Amino acid sequence: MKNEGRKQTATLPVGKRGQAYRPAQTLWRRALLSIRRDRQTMVALAVLMIFSLIGLTAPLISETLELDPIEQDVRNNYAPLGTEGNLLGTDELGRDHFARLLFAGQISLGIAISSAILGMGIGVAVGSVAGFYGGIVDDFVIWFTATWTAIPGLLLLVIVSSLFSLTPFSMIFLLGILGWAGVARLVRAETISIKERDFVLAARATGASNLRIMFLHIVPNMFSLLIIILSQSIGGLILTESALSFIGFGIKAPTPTWGNMLTSALDYMRRGPHLMILPGLLITVTVFCLYVIGDGLRDAFDPKIAD
Repeated sequence: MKNEGRKQTATLPVGKRGQAYRPAQTLWRRALLSIRRDRQTMVALAVLMIFSLIGLTAPLISETLELDPIEQDVRNNYAPLGTEGNLLGTDELGRDHFARLLFAGQISLGIAISSAILGMGIGVAVGSVAGFYGGIVDDFVIWFTATWTAIPGLLLLVIVSSLFSLTPFSMIFLLGILGWAGVARLVRAETISIKERDFVLAARATGASNLRIMFLHIVPNMFSLLIIILSQSIGGLILTESALSFIGFGIKAPTPTWGNMLTSALDYMRRGPHLMILPGLLITVTVFCLYVIGDGLRDAFDPKIAD
């Protein structure tokens, strides 16, 4: 044969403009590539990771630098920035401001993240059940969520905090209980849309239980939406904790949070302006980063945006 002895070489299909063919990418892979190309989102992620790491290691940092966030030294109050032994100065009671910011970040971020996860867990469970079963179950959930959201959340928090002394754990519970309704509505709508797709019908045909279909087939297909909601919820909860502290119903001293540190510093703004500026700046930067991340994730998971 004429073609005997010739080396046969495999060629890749050629796409538009002579470019080599690329196999189709999954939604998650395309989203990760999009996030890596988004400098604003990457910077916001890096800043948030640094803040979280500092908050987690606050006890270690405080012990290493021999700083105590609760120890008072009234003779050394209102020390300015750069004071020897007190890098970021001291507050009205002579407590080290740097150490208090470290522990305040741990508590503020811990409350916001834990509350957002708790609220999302409740919302996902309720919304999935309502959207999957429909009928009287769906009607009851819609009525209950509408009634629940009609109650002003901030007012309820003020009433509870006026009756009981809030701790970080009780604050997490309250914020999580108050924040599930909006998530439940979104999850319900997504569940109604997803449950009629072919892969769900295939799971039914194989004999999968309703719980298995809901939480192993339907819920994983809305992870991208849930991640976006989670990032934005955390920012909103940080502001909620700060607002409660501002009106005097948040976490009480001596437990530091960015919110109550900012509130107490307002009374001493002239003598120690750094006491107000630093916690306010940390709240602003953290919330801004969270909203930038949420916006970047929304763009990354949007299938209408081309590569």
